Amino acid sequence: MSRLKLQHGVSRIRRAKLQSSIDQTVLDDIELMAKWSNNETQYIVNELLRFAIAQEEDFLRYKASLPASAASNAKPGTLPVKPISATAAKPDSPVSSNAAHA
Repeated sequence: MSRLKLQHGVSRIRRAKLQSSIDQTVLDDIELMAKWSNNETQYIVNELLRFAIAQEEDFLRYKASLPASAASNAKPGTLPVKPISATAAKPDSPVSSNAAHA
């Protein structure tokens, strides 16, 4: 499995607003990681999300199968949703309604 590597003091990037609620324990860890790495919390969240997305092979194959313009210009909710096959579903690991949504 890959490892997340944060660069210290590199958090000045163009941003788009994403409003989401996350568990307090996750927020505490993100804030501590930001302090430790001398970065803004937004940078930490971006890096964590990039890392998680890079680990999701099925999504990356799906994204690669889209026309280039659709993948780069899409707004939330405009892409067709890929149905989950019965074998890909994991009934023993339910998604909490309190989990963060990207």
